[in-house]
Amino acid sequence: MRVTQSMLSNNMLLNLNNSYGKMSKLQDQITSGSKITRPSDDPVVAVKGMGYRRDLGQVEQYTRNMNEVNNWLDTSDESLNQVGEQMKRVRELVIQAANDTNTPDERAKAKAEIDQIRKQIQDVANTKVGDRYIFSGTKTGQPLFINGTLNNANVNSEDVKIEVYDGIQMTVNTAGMDLFKSVDDMMGKISDVLDPNRIPLATSDEISSTLGGVTSTSTDDDITTMHNKILETQADVGARQNRVELMENRLSIREISVTKQLSNNEDVDYSKAITEMVTSESIHQAALSVGAKIIQQSLVDFIR
Repeated sequence: MRVTQSMLSNNMLLNLNNSYGKMSKLQDQITSGSKITRPSDDPVVAVKGMGYRRDLGQVEQYTRNMNEVNNWLDTSDESLNQVGEQMKRVRELVIQAANDTNTPDERAKAKAEIDQIRKQIQDVANTKVGDRYIFSGTKTGQPLFINGTLNNANVNSEDVKIEVYDGIQMTVNTAGMDLFKSVDDMMGKISDVLDPNRIPLATSDEISSTLGGVTSTSTDDDITTMHNKILETQADVGARQNRVELMENRLSIREISVTKQLSNNEDVDYSKAITEMVTSESIHQAALSVGAKIIQQSLVDFIR
């Protein structure tokens, strides 16, 4: 095959264009910090990158879900703590009222304060996170109490769950219908016992029976029993808070792991890319020099 001058020129231009293309790709990698600028550069890297980004997106969503879980649990814990503190005050009032030296007026004052505490506990039972009631089961749009009456027709004791990891859901609410109903019934019972208009007036033993504990006449709806139920519910909330902390650590570890995998998959090795860039520039300059020598002079150059 006869090699002509035009063939040499065309081959030289083709090789120079390939050299420019390689240097352009290396320059893009150094500038962007990524091995690829478009999926066609390396489909395998691109597909893996999509998977890693999907995983990171899930971690971000689970982290947002975890914040919502913390909001529910923290609010529930604080609300139950308020109820527990009110139980202590009710106990103090009952102990004072159980003294036979108290007059009906003094018991009436204790009853009035207990009635206000009862309303306060009902307000706590209607605690909301955002626009959702946290003690109404899955009926989060309905308050637990309406005008001092349990809204048992429109609330339930079902669990509200939020996904916090792949296939893992956590119960974020505390089903308060039974608990707050028991507390409210107990408060109503105490209020009736302390009623100064009651005939006959309650004896000190009757009043003391509402305390529970070591009293021989204690019942299942006394103050001690109710307070213990509240503490048990708080303990359950605390256990879930501890688990949330463990899940947050797990999410953090997963985020670090996936980010590292994404970096290893896509991030350019600067030292390697810069070395290749310098090498390509040297080869390109050499190609230009050799090409200039290969191209022969034209007939016009000889005529001159």
